Amino acid sequence: MFETTTRKPSSVILAELLGEAPAQQVTLDWLMSRLGDRSFGMILLIVAPLGLLPGISIFIGALLIVPAYQMMLARAGPVFPRRLALRKIEVRRLDALLRRVVPVLRYLERFIRPRWATPFQSTKRVVGVVVLLLSLGLFVPVPMSNIPPSLTILLIAFAYLEEDGMLLCLALFAAFVLLTFGAAVAWQALGSAGWAPSLL
Repeated sequence: MFETTTRKPSSVILAELLGEAPAQQVTLDWLMSRLGDRSFGMILLIVAPLGLLPGISIFIGALLIVPAYQMMLARAGPVFPRRLALRKIEVRRLDALLRRVVPVLRYLERFIRPRWATPFQSTKRVVGVVVLLLSLGLFVPVPMSNIPPSLTILLIAFAYLEEDGMLLCLALFAAFVLLTFGAAVAWQALGSAGWAPSLL
């Protein structure tokens, strides 16, 4: 049995950020320290939808690999280069972003909530491995191929962020199906090019 404790919804944590923020500016390092164990999930949740945009999916894939790799190592939180960590973010811009994000999270939290508790560190490592593999799919130069991995990462991120073990299992299964299909297509393509033996 795992211990269960009352966990604040992510929408509440984000709403509280503004009350704790300095008057004018905050840094990325400050934000990550306030998000604590939700920092990885929040980064994935924010970055993954950008992978849906045409033309930048390769850049987003490379960006997602960084936190995914650090999750594989079971780091306490994301580690950024010093210049990026100390980059200033205007509080008014943060406020504008949260005013759009928080209502959406509040709606989703009506259906997605902590259940089916899983070991925290092991789950972090598994999610890191899967997100890293899915991120590689964003490098495929085929129109619309960026959509399935981006949506799957988004689903995994929200399930991980809200500690919803049931949704996370479903999301990881979807990732397994997607990765298996992608591997089969890649193997077939290599076989057609004469770089791999045919399975037939």
